[in-house]
Amino acid sequence: MALLQSLPQAALAIVALSLSWVILRPFLTRSSLDNLPGPPPESWFNGNLNQFLSRNCWAFRDELARNYPRVSVLHSLWGSKWVHVWDPKAFHAMFIKEQDVYEEPIQALRIMLGPGLLGTLGEQHRRQRKMLNPVFSTKHLRDMTPIFYSVIHKTRDAILQRVQAGPKDGVELDMLSWMGRTTLEILGQAGLGYSFDPLTEDRPDIFANAVKDLFPQLSRTSIVRVLLPYVADIGPAAFRRRIVEALPINNIQRLKDISDIMYERSVLIYNEKKAALEKGDDALKHQVGEGRDIMSILLRANLMAAEEDKLPDDELIGQVSTMVLAGMDTTANSLARILQLLAEHPDVQEKLREEVISAVETEGTDGAIDFDKLMDMPYMDAVCRETLRVSPGVTALFRFTTQDVLMPVMEPIRMRDGTISNAVHIPKGTRVVANITACNRDPALWGPDANEWRPSRWLEPLPRELEDAHVPGVYSHLMTFIGGSRACIGFKLAQVEIKTVLLVLLQHFRFEPTGKPIAWNFAAVQYPSVGPEGEPEMPLRVVALRP
Repeated sequence: MALLQSLPQAALAIVALSLSWVILRPFLTRSSLDNLPGPPPESWFNGNLNQFLSRNCWAFRDELARNYPRVSVLHSLWGSKWVHVWDPKAFHAMFIKEQDVYEEPIQALRIMLGPGLLGTLGEQHRRQRKMLNPVFSTKHLRDMTPIFYSVIHKTRDAILQRVQAGPKDGVELDMLSWMGRTTLEILGQAGLGYSFDPLTEDRPDIFANAVKDLFPQLSRTSIVRVLLPYVADIGPAAFRRRIVEALPINNIQRLKDISDIMYERSVLIYNEKKAALEKGDDALKHQVGEGRDIMSILLRANLMAAEEDKLPDDELIGQVSTMVLAGMDTTANSLARILQLLAEHPDVQEKLREEVISAVETEGTDGAIDFDKLMDMPYMDAVCRETLRVSPGVTALFRFTTQDVLMPVMEPIRMRDGTISNAVHIPKGTRVVANITACNRDPALWGPDANEWRPSRWLEPLPRELEDAHVPGVYSHLMTFIGGSRACIGFKLAQVEIKTVLLVLLQHFRFEPTGKPIAWNFAAVQYPSVGPEGEPEMPLRVVALRP
């Protein structure tokens, strides 16, 4: 009995000792990172984290890229150190050559979304990706393009109804909201065979609202989530759930509610698809997407797969929320950014509109063109590439080193003690931050106007320095969709969505600034607001081109 009574005290003592060691270790031991250049800590408690992870972190990140080498050190909680990277050669090691050494911290996404593609590692992740790759192929995207047009035409009609009801000089609309609703419905119909939003009427959806709120809520818990790797595996899931429910932190409770909402809807969608599949292909054809959606194809492929390749129910359910989360805000926010830039650069907007109208008049039907012609529009492609270069939705990615490793660099680094190094020794357990934006905007690769949004650069020969750098991204010498086996599986889907939306909307509307100050806020996916503390929105003045 005495032994049983002493167990809680012993466990508490172990936790206290472990936490004390985490806090004191940086001050009691030396690290190879002590010699790496980097900015001074803002505070002893959280180092540079508030500067790097705040909503308005861009000036600090620009300072890092301007004043320090492509691999530098950041100070984290209690004096610990992170490694900040935007070096193409280092990225090749991180994302391709030694990707198992640089492990993605998936705990938060696994807790929020379940064991889907974003919440798994190693062989489990490879098995899922093998199953999913065919449904994101160019051939399948070509077949799904009519679904995209069907959804976007509803968006066009809904926007037109609101614009025609207002003054002739245009109506102010929140285009972030419209792009979010559109991309969610596209993912619903083309991805899940499910409709979330009629678009032509305002009908709130609890799942849609949860998805929209997830990334902003994650950004509000950045510091708390730094501690997640240390506590994610303590006790059984039910115990961790009770601990979370007891935490008196509103943002944590909202994240818990979002996770519950997304899981419940994912189970509902999965069960509906599974039941229809069991009834045969004819039942699927009567559902949204007519059985051509990604989830229906995935379930059929899973039934036919070899036993060792089959995905269990929990992994299939995990793909539902994963698909929506990974594809909705990233694409919607990129579209909002494009529309904002087109509004601020009316000459570019008009040139793109001329290309769109010419393509539709010569090669289109009912205001649409087919997949191959859409993807072959040079100025459309330039506008999309340039926006995804200057303003990637995901601006930073995080990794943990699973062992001591030498990180190679493109150019030698002068260390704090004056020595020159061609590689950086990174200890096991170090968090590494990949600065995607800094690599995409590197003046040494892109030229002195690297920070400028200039779509015409893609119609010119690319700099030789860029070609020689061998940036390891899957898309246009950019790290926007990263590279390697964890590259964004849906990057081609996102391109088709963006181009289809622009093709339809630019035929009917002109977009103008409202004069309100737009701030872009750091989060897992950066988002716009009016002013630096506002809620997500992108107000633009929308003018109908035809009565």
